[in-house]
Amino acid sequence: MIVATALVLMMTTPALALFYGGMSRSKSVLNMMMMSYVAMGVVGIVYVLWGWSMSFGGDGTFFANPFTLFGLKDVDWTSYIAVCFQLTFAVITAALISGAIADRVKMSAWVVFLPLWVTLSYFPIAHMVWGGGFIAEHLAAQDYAGGTVVHINAGVAGGVLALIIGKRVGWPKEQMKPHNLTLTMIGAGLLWFGWYGFNVGSIVFAAGDGGEKDTAQFMSETGVTFLNTTIATMAAMLAWMAMERVLHGKATSLGAASGIVAGLVAITPSCGAVDTVGAIVIGAVAGALCAWAVGLKFRFGLDDSLDVVGVHLVGGLVGTLLIGLLSSSAAPGGVDGLFYGGGLHSLGVQAGAAGIAILWSGVFTAIIGFAIKYTIGWRVDAEAEVEGIDSDQHGETAYNLHAGLGGSLTGSSSSVLSKSIQTEGANA
Repeated sequence: MIVATALVLMMTTPALALFYGGMSRSKSVLNMMMMSYVAMGVVGIVYVLWGWSMSFGGDGTFFANPFTLFGLKDVDWTSYIAVCFQLTFAVITAALISGAIADRVKMSAWVVFLPLWVTLSYFPIAHMVWGGGFIAEHLAAQDYAGGTVVHINAGVAGGVLALIIGKRVGWPKEQMKPHNLTLTMIGAGLLWFGWYGFNVGSIVFAAGDGGEKDTAQFMSETGVTFLNTTIATMAAMLAWMAMERVLHGKATSLGAASGIVAGLVAITPSCGAVDTVGAIVIGAVAGALCAWAVGLKFRFGLDDSLDVVGVHLVGGLVGTLLIGLLSSSAAPGGVDGLFYGGGLHSLGVQAGAAGIAILWSGVFTAIIGFAIKYTIGWRVDAEAEVEGIDSDQHGETAYNLHAGLGGSLTGSSSSVLSKSIQTEGANA
């Protein structure tokens, strides 16, 4: 569990920071990466103070009492690894939202949003699904590592904020292409690596039943989640690239990276619910459907900068709902879906859980989003956005391309260098 926790922590920084940073424009890459780092700091502190208590601190229909275990009061030290593990989930869920609102948001507004959103949206949904709340009690939906809690929750929030905050200056007429796909590819690879902590660690946490299961059972269950995570991601990457080839004539590196994430998202809730064939199907469907869905933002005028809705909401829904069709009693979840002779019950409870997550996240994100919009405001001014949010918000630029010869040039040395370049050009 310590290893799994460290892997999930890595998924936010550096993995998500690199993935999102490479997809951003060069003038906003630092701001984009900083949004992930700041999410780690703010959400991590809030989680220890009242997040664990609200999520796992006792009974409650929608959330537990935030003061029961405030600051981990009365929490046995042997439970700290569970606290740390769940903390990393809260962190990355909040960080995922930042991709939908890239290039235009004040850091101060982001800092205010984070504790409000995890308190009103993340902690309650985590309690309802994993902490014995409404969904666990009345639906018993399968969600091993966060299809509803993490991906649907973040995807809805990203879409709602993108609508409230509005489009970037120049979008969609101006092409806003990724500035460094190498960073994005590295980030995608690190996300894939870290996701084993996300999924495999989750089923160990969920299976902690007082030591009744022996080592062989734990190894079997973790082996299933490990393999399912791997093959679903492979299938999704290939399916995304195939869909790209059909729609646009070329399979791109950005498509491969996005397909990896789409597959990881979809297998997150279902990694312990399906067999290997089911995992391949879920990955393939998610890859193809998400590749198609990301283009819809242009049709609907939704400036979801880095496709949080198209990948995380759509992928989360695919993984959550297909459990109802493809889950197998031979998998650790022990439930047969429709295609395995289990009828419509599983599909119904999965759809119910997804619907509750969508409604809850949408309502509370809208309340917070509008409150910030009409108080401190979300956006940097248009001039700062055009010139570069990195410079405006942080006083820095990611790439100091004009500081040659060991530092910035003085006026005379710059003139000498300019004349030298002109002479060399003439000689050439």
